[in-house]
Amino acid sequence: MAIEQLPDGRWRVDVEPIKGKRFRKTLKTKAEAQRFEATCRTKVIENRDWTPRPKDKRRLSELVKLWYEMHGIALSDGARRLVILQAAAKFMGDPIANKVDGAAIATVRARWLAQGVTGKTANNRLGYLKSVYNELYELDVIDFPCPFSRIKPIRLQERPLAYLTKPQIAELLEALRTRDTAPHTYMVAVICLSTGARWGEAQALTPERIGSGVITFANTKSKRVRAVPVAPSLVEVIHKHWREHGPFSNCIGVFRKVLLETSIKPPKGQSSHILRHTFAAHFIMGGGHIVTLKEILGHASLSMTMRYAHLAPEHLHDAVRLGPMAGISLPGSDAGNTTHGTD
Repeated sequence: MAIEQLPDGRWRVDVEPIKGKRFRKTLKTKAEAQRFEATCRTKVIENRDWTPRPKDKRRLSELVKLWYEMHGIALSDGARRLVILQAAAKFMGDPIANKVDGAAIATVRARWLAQGVTGKTANNRLGYLKSVYNELYELDVIDFPCPFSRIKPIRLQERPLAYLTKPQIAELLEALRTRDTAPHTYMVAVICLSTGARWGEAQALTPERIGSGVITFANTKSKRVRAVPVAPSLVEVIHKHWREHGPFSNCIGVFRKVLLETSIKPPKGQSSHILRHTFAAHFIMGGGHIVTLKEILGHASLSMTMRYAHLAPEHLHDAVRLGPMAGISLPGSDAGNTTHGTD
């Protein structure tokens, strides 16, 4: 008998679609038992070596460990993500991985936010968790897709990007230059202001990547090598600095501390990128092309660079020149004058 009901109300399947291939399983309902029997018969006919997988009862922490061993270890921030994912799994009670649905994630996210976690951090954690499922599914480690793929990130209010004025740049560089305990900090800041590089990219530079008026960044976020032209005098100063002080060390902490000691008050979360934003803002305000800026900054898409487009002089002028009120005089304006420019 292929399907029979047990005394406790469950249903047992005992099916042998072909000689030597026998499958047994106990399920809660008759419909589930019938589906299992039909699946076994169909799959074995298509592939004699097919066999049903046992129910995956691995916990989230186990998948996180597998994700790191098979994928995360190759990422530049893989170790950092591993710590975040392990903490998230523990916070969630380390549930069975395929039982984590959208409702569970929404509940956990609400708890994070109640504890003071920012929306951006909560979105990052959600993205990292989705990545665990998606990568392991692609690698055939799990046979189910991400069970909470439909839950969307929190929509965040876009913040204006802060940048330094020329007087603020002078103030910051002077503060860094006179800090004897961290000679590298000043030089790395100068490189960031001159090239728009991220702090980590500038800090990881080596002598062979600088020469002939060009600085080449190889340890980039997009994994692509990019070269940025610089003044020959800057190349000379950097090499002289290395001869006197040796290779750059990790000095982002000193930079943040010195920045806070100045009159400059950057928005929360933008201190490490304020030099990059400053380069981009002054480049655009000086008339630089947005596509050229994209290549200099190494953005993967133009949409990232477009955050700076509103700073372009022609962008502001076109709002006047091409607006619907262009050329229309308003009552009370001087004779012959208009409130907006004309072509």
